[in-house]
Amino acid sequence: MTRRPAAHSLANRKGVARAVKDAACKLDPRYLYKNPVMFVVEIGSAFTTLLFVHALATGMGDASAWFILSISLWLWFTVFFGNFAEAMAEGRGKAQADTLRRARKEVLARRLALPRRDAPVEEVLSAHLRRGNFVFVAAGEFIPGDGEVIEGIASVDESAITGESAPVIRESGGDRSAVTGGTRVLSDWIIVRITADPGETFLDRMIGMVEGSKRQKTPNEIALHILLAALTIVFLLATVTLLAYSIYAVRSSGSGTPVTMTVLVALLVCLIPTTIGGLLSAIGIAGMDRMIRANVLATSGRAVEAAGDVDVLLLDKTGTITLGNREAVAFLAAPGVCEQTLADAAQLASLADETPEGRSIVVLAKRRFGLRGRDLQAMGASFVPFSAHTRMSGVDIDGRQIRKGAVDAIERFVGDHSGQMPGEVRGIVEDLARQGATPLLVAEGGRVLGVIHLKDIVKGGLRDRFAEMRKLGIRTVMITGDNPMTASAIAAEAGVDDFLAEATPERKLSLIREYQQHGHLVAMTGDGTNDAPALAQADVAVAMNSGTQAAKEAGNMVDLDSNPTKLLDIVAIGKQMLMTRGALTTFSISNDVSKYFAIIPAAFATTYPELGALNLMNLHSPQSAVLSAVIFNALIIVGLIPLALRGVAYRPSPAAELLRGNLLVYGLGGLLLPFPCIKMIDLLLHWMGV
Repeated sequence: MTRRPAAHSLANRKGVARAVKDAACKLDPRYLYKNPVMFVVEIGSAFTTLLFVHALATGMGDASAWFILSISLWLWFTVFFGNFAEAMAEGRGKAQADTLRRARKEVLARRLALPRRDAPVEEVLSAHLRRGNFVFVAAGEFIPGDGEVIEGIASVDESAITGESAPVIRESGGDRSAVTGGTRVLSDWIIVRITADPGETFLDRMIGMVEGSKRQKTPNEIALHILLAALTIVFLLATVTLLAYSIYAVRSSGSGTPVTMTVLVALLVCLIPTTIGGLLSAIGIAGMDRMIRANVLATSGRAVEAAGDVDVLLLDKTGTITLGNREAVAFLAAPGVCEQTLADAAQLASLADETPEGRSIVVLAKRRFGLRGRDLQAMGASFVPFSAHTRMSGVDIDGRQIRKGAVDAIERFVGDHSGQMPGEVRGIVEDLARQGATPLLVAEGGRVLGVIHLKDIVKGGLRDRFAEMRKLGIRTVMITGDNPMTASAIAAEAGVDDFLAEATPERKLSLIREYQQHGHLVAMTGDGTNDAPALAQADVAVAMNSGTQAAKEAGNMVDLDSNPTKLLDIVAIGKQMLMTRGALTTFSISNDVSKYFAIIPAAFATTYPELGALNLMNLHSPQSAVLSAVIFNALIIVGLIPLALRGVAYRPSPAAELLRGNLLVYGLGGLLLPFPCIKMIDLLLHWMGV
């Protein structure tokens, strides 16, 4: 399977250079005010810069000019590093957007006056096509816009969109009718009804999403921004109070000097949650990027976030839980018939059957008895194709009439030839039905030869994945149109928690609403027009790219690979994004403690020498203590950028266990890590003679 190249990484020089340039552009206050934490840091940076200029020009200041300059530069670095993290995350999307733009082609389209192949044709550029236009596309031509096939069938190369090298079949009148502009027809021809105006195509929406230009903040992200803004205001008020208190304390005692404005700005920047403030946007953008790299287009950040909170998964049986095609697994002969005779007749009836079931019968006969394929034409055989009316197929050869098909159809065929269904065969059929299997009868004239056991093959490894979901508290529900007996057997084999049999669009919708009324967040996957109502109702709705336009418009995610099991990966990506945000928020808040012990004793060293007892790190001087804390505050953002982009390592575990792990690693780690780091920076500054 061919994939698009991976997005640029930190090791990619071109990507880093682009991020550096973008980070510098983001220093514009008109952009930065949207991030209240980093906006306050930028104001502090500008203020200390003015203090430095004043000290340099007048020779007077609240501290030495070099100290003010050092603090100012590191505050600017703090803002820049925060912007750099966001720019790196956006850079991945921009690299992917460039690839997609190359896939978008301005082609000459053959617009039809009427939706018929023989209608008058007008050649126009694809940019001039509008919703509702009809176009004719033949082999070797590019599809000029998003649409639905209304006539014809063709093999289409969608590798430019999905990264999948194998061509796909697109045809009218089914759930495989949607086509995407920029893909190429490889064989035959199709008539397409355009469903999107220029600028609104799938590629246009995808480019906008991966660039981040249309990324909307999610509810949790907005709530966290509000919390960070509130903490910033609290610490701002506390810092102003410290200035007033310091002046009062000096005047009351008649000794010492008030805390300087430079130190107060440094204290404010170190106390407000600058780490998570600088990384929050990068975490959200990186989460969207991981979806894109999984070949899933999320039409909203809310959907990605909701995926992390999903606790009910609705999955189609066919193509999701099972392979999508039934396979022959056994020949069960009627009384008086040997199994090889049954296998021989079944193979003869299936040699011209190109369905997956037919091919599996031929393979099983070869594997069990070494029966090879035969040339039916040379043998003068006449193949009887399957039809919905007869519900059976077969072959007439050497005066023999061999048929295979549904139980009632074969029973009727045997009756027409003066035969009857043996009671033992009826018992076999009933037993297979109880197991959830599909019985396919084989008969020759008026004699029933036996039963072919057709089985839905459950995909390997799904039981383990469903068990992982169960550990996370996620309930898995299989949806199928099969009867309850068959559905129950498949559900038990796959290991899902529940199933909905004989599912209709109304029953799917009702089930989702029922779960939501009980406070659950529901995820669902679908590809057909009949799935659209349920997809629109689900909290996380993943439509297949190969599905109908109605399904894609109803969903809030589109799986470009059209792989229904991707739903499980989407949930994992959503949870990873939430975990990353929570972990880095915990780390950011907890690592403030060490800065108290560095800056508070330094700020009041002359007024309250007793506070020197709080200098647990034994830092060399008040100025060295403040500068070391500011440098650490800037560098820790750089250190955490890879984690913000990659995400916290995800493993399925209960919520309580994940919370304990995060508190232990990121809470305790955020508390303890700054102490040795600040001390090492202090030693380095002392060794350099700063």
